[in-house]
Order: sequence, then C-alpha cells, then structure tokens
Amino acid sequence: MHAFHFDAHALPLPPGHRFPASKYGLLRQGVQADPRGIELHTAPAATAGELALAHDPDYIEAVFEGTLGAAREREIGFGWSPALVERARRSVGATIAAARTALSAGGTGGIAASLGGGTHHARADAGSGYCVFNDVAVAARLMQAEAHRGERSALPVVVIDLDVHQGNGTASIFADDESVFTFSMHGERNFPFRKSAGNLDVGLPDGCDDATYLAALGPALDEVWRRTAARPPRLAFYVAGADPHEGDRLGRLKLTQAGLAARDALVLDALAGRRIPAVVLMAGGYGRDIATTVAVHLQTLHLAARAQSRWAHAGAS
Repeated sequence: MHAFHFDAHALPLPPGHRFPASKYGLLRQGVQADPRGIELHTAPAATAGELALAHDPDYIEAVFEGTLGAAREREIGFGWSPALVERARRSVGATIAAARTALSAGGTGGIAASLGGGTHHARADAGSGYCVFNDVAVAARLMQAEAHRGERSALPVVVIDLDVHQGNGTASIFADDESVFTFSMHGERNFPFRKSAGNLDVGLPDGCDDATYLAALGPALDEVWRRTAARPPRLAFYVAGADPHEGDRLGRLKLTQAGLAARDALVLDALAGRRIPAVVLMAGGYGRDIATTVAVHLQTLHLAARAQSRWAHAGAS
C-alpha cells in the first residue's frame, strides 16, 4: 500500500500547545520500522488552483500571504508562518496523491493512505480546529474533475468520517452537492458545538464503549450503502481518527485499541468488498500518551495495508 507523508514540514508551535505535532514524524518512523507492505512517499504540495476547487480564492490568498488576521488565526488554532502554509499545502497534496493512487493502482483501484489529513473542520472560506484547508474536499473535487472533464456525477464519492469530532467543514462544503455523500459518527457533545448537517450524522454519548460504538457503526454503514445504492460510490475517503480512544485528552469516548481495530476492519472490509477505491486518513489523535496515539494510527495503517493486499490478490485471481 502506498502512503504519503509530510512531517518534514513542522509547525513552529509554542511550548505546551495542545496540537501533537510530533506524532506525524513518530508515525512515519513506526511505519519504517514495521512496514508490513506499506511503501512511503513524500507528499507533493497542493497548488492554489487545486485548493480553489473547494476554497474561496480570497481565503487561499489570505493564508498564502499571511493576512488572515488574529481572529481567523485563533479559529484555526495556529499562528501564521511560512511553515504553516507549506505544511497545509503538503497535507492536501498527500490526500490528492493517495486518491490518485487508489483510483489507479495498475488500473484496478485499491487503497492508499496519508500519514495525516482528515482536516475536516476547514470550510470553504475559513479554517478551524487545527484545519487550514479541507484535504478531503479538495481531493474529491479534483478527482471528479479528472475523472470526466469536470462532470462530478461521473465519480460519486462517499466520506466516512469516524474522527471523534463531527466533520462540519466537509459537510458544509458538500451541502448542496449530490455527488458526495458525507457520513460522520462522532461525540455528540464534543467540538464543534455548532455542527453542520451532513447526509448522515450519528451522535454518540460521552463515555461510549466498544460495544456501543460498534453496535451503532454497523447499521449506520448499512444506511450509507442503502442511500447510495442508486449511484454507488466510486471513491471513498475514510477519516480514521484515533481520538475515540479511551486515552485521548479531547475525545470523551472510551474505545479500546482493540475496539478501534474492529472499527477499522468493519469499514475497510465494507469498502474492499464493494471494490470502492479508498483513501485512509489519520485525522485527530490527542492521547495523554503520544505513543498510544501513534500505535492506534499505525494499527489503522497496517489494517489498511492488509486490506489492500487482499484487494490486489482478489484482482489477480
């Protein structure tokens, strides 16, 4: 499985900042130490033109030129710097590269990943919640444009967002776009406190455990497939946040690492069984012990690589 990283472009954060910037390099090192069929690549940077497929040109210019202003920087959660711009562009570029790989994969399709991404709070005109640009929205629109001369209906897309926080930015960008189905299952009382309705939203109570979570996820996925049956997805983005884990500082749910493995297997098996090319994204993870967060993300990548291996084997037989 091909996976794209961009941790060389680090953010200059003040001491004590809540964003776990070090996890990206640690995750890459974890893959290098135990690849299990994962092939790493450096992510390219998304261009302004690519970003404009999902974001307002004025917002892109403000990010690039450093004219966001204090209020918009606070909403994002980062102060402006050239490094912030480069990292944000590479984060989107990683998802674009993974989407192209998933759709090509020798002409058969498959599964690819980013060692970051899932920046689902960014709206068309603003960033939020540590998200500058919305990588899923940009990549989805670009893949649709490349699929058939810009006709979005030629490439139906599904977003399966299982980060602990609702994908409000993604939902708002695709609110009037029937070519993209957005599904989010998240902590109901968690950030963002004003949510943007997607096509299917499932809110969970604080303290939700493995059994409760998986009992909600199975029927929700069934509902996704039922509601997309008329136009089956030809590309999926799986936002596989580590923050539902019981050790997460911001998550408020109580899933174990085994429960998250079961979550990933349920989603990946459903996508592979339907032969839907998929991009797997790490999204959030703010564990009290960063090594635990990295282990959860690495587990997701290994499960995705195993699913890609089964996909390739089935295509060859």
